[in-house]
Amino acid sequence: MSPQKAKDMMQRLYPAKVEDPLPETRKNIVLIMVESLSADYMAAFGNQDHLTPCLDSLAQHSLFFESLYACGNRTVRGLEAVTLCQPPCPGESKIKQPNNTGLYTVATILRQKGYRTQFLYGGDSYFDNMRAFFGGNGYEIIDKTTMRPEEITCSTVWGACDEDLFNHALRVFDQNAAQGKPFYAHLMTTSNHRPYIYPEGKIDIPPTARSRSGGVKYTDYAIGRFLKDAEKHAWFKQTVFVIIADHCASSAGSTEVPLERYHIPAMIYAPGFVKPGKVGHLVSQVDMMPTVFGLLHFSYQAPFCGRNALHPNYVPRAFAATYQDMGYLRENIFTLLSPTRRVMQQIATPTPQHTYTQRPMPQRNQKMVEEAVAHYQTGGRQ
Repeated sequence: MSPQKAKDMMQRLYPAKVEDPLPETRKNIVLIMVESLSADYMAAFGNQDHLTPCLDSLAQHSLFFESLYACGNRTVRGLEAVTLCQPPCPGESKIKQPNNTGLYTVATILRQKGYRTQFLYGGDSYFDNMRAFFGGNGYEIIDKTTMRPEEITCSTVWGACDEDLFNHALRVFDQNAAQGKPFYAHLMTTSNHRPYIYPEGKIDIPPTARSRSGGVKYTDYAIGRFLKDAEKHAWFKQTVFVIIADHCASSAGSTEVPLERYHIPAMIYAPGFVKPGKVGHLVSQVDMMPTVFGLLHFSYQAPFCGRNALHPNYVPRAFAATYQDMGYLRENIFTLLSPTRRVMQQIATPTPQHTYTQRPMPQRNQKMVEEAVAHYQTGGRQ
């Protein structure tokens, strides 16, 4: 496909200008990105191991996305998706590429609207080039290196435990609120990661088990405790909380793209502001923040592929990629682009669990091939 044809297609699919006739609401936004949280850990998707009691309860009081799909199988892919609102690019994530500063991000829009924008991480943000990427794109960096020693009660090679991160965040948010301007904080958790070490006595799975189930349940516990603590703070009622996974557990791979391993939970929680309910249609990780912007009635102009998933004109589609293979799901057709210009298409049949079964497609759908090529050839929009 010629570069101009790809560009024209993207501009047609994703007009840069987003207008909302209603008055904007400048609420705080706290986005919690949860490490390695597959949708099938939740009872809401059929799990019977009681690993996520807090999130399952929260889902009943949130706008809950039942069919939301991660863009990739690494943390940087999730960070990239919700920050740039673009599909993954072939090869390395933009977070790890050189010359990745000065990009148009959600922070760009929020700063234009008077927000303070921050990235909070329980580990050292030098990891995976996060410090350079977020710091070079308008975010204040708050990580383990900015925490006082007494604030860290339990840590691993990945960083402070999730409770320590959330406790530190509460203090940061109090300081933000004292300044009298809205804030956007993107938090990245770490505890649901090998070696699955967390504080004793918090859940019924001891940390000595070194189990993934324990990691999931502890992170769930920490999120629940954080929200209960947040309710005691004056800024709580003026805050929209977004909870979304970065990717599934055990989803890493170099060639195969099973869609069930890209299905992640996501919810938007704001009592008294966001009406609880379920979004059942297909949604991409790149749509999360544009959907929040829609709830706040933001008007803006941006080179985003992400769209407001609640808008009547929203077109359901998703992206799923590995390091080499780029997948595009729309209208139950999954198109996979691989090196050497190899194209494979599958019929993706929805299941009651909001995943898909995949089988070979007997005849190529050229329209979907061209759309997939345009998305990945242009690298999104920037």
